Amino acid sequence: MSVVAHDRPPERWGAEDKFAVVLETAALSEAELSAYCRRKGLYAEQIEAWKQACRRANGPQTASREEQAQRQAQARRIQQLEAELRRKDQALAETAALLVLTKKVQALWEAAGDATSPSRSAKR
Repeated sequence: MSVVAHDRPPERWGAEDKFAVVLETAALSEAELSAYCRRKGLYAEQIEAWKQACRRANGPQTASREEQAQRQAQARRIQQLEAELRRKDQALAETAALLVLTKKVQALWEAAGDATSPSRSAKR
């Protein structure tokens, strides 16, 4: 198995290519690894980082109880904040509607007052 030469830098390689390099280099000695890196244009540190990423990807996926408790607490807090935001949005919409209605009523009263005002009709 041989890794295909890339025209992209190793940092932009896909997961399959990085995994192939990890597999190819798993049994190499330090000297062989250095020679491999020179041939492929890689650094030993990159390969080590890729190995660690492979180990983490295949490691246990269980979170500790503390982490689970934190996530649950965060989820509860998010729900509370979302509920509060919905409540405040509704209150704001209600207040805006009342303000608009108040202005319309005032405009109607002013228009009605102008039409029935004796001083205004006498001047016309």
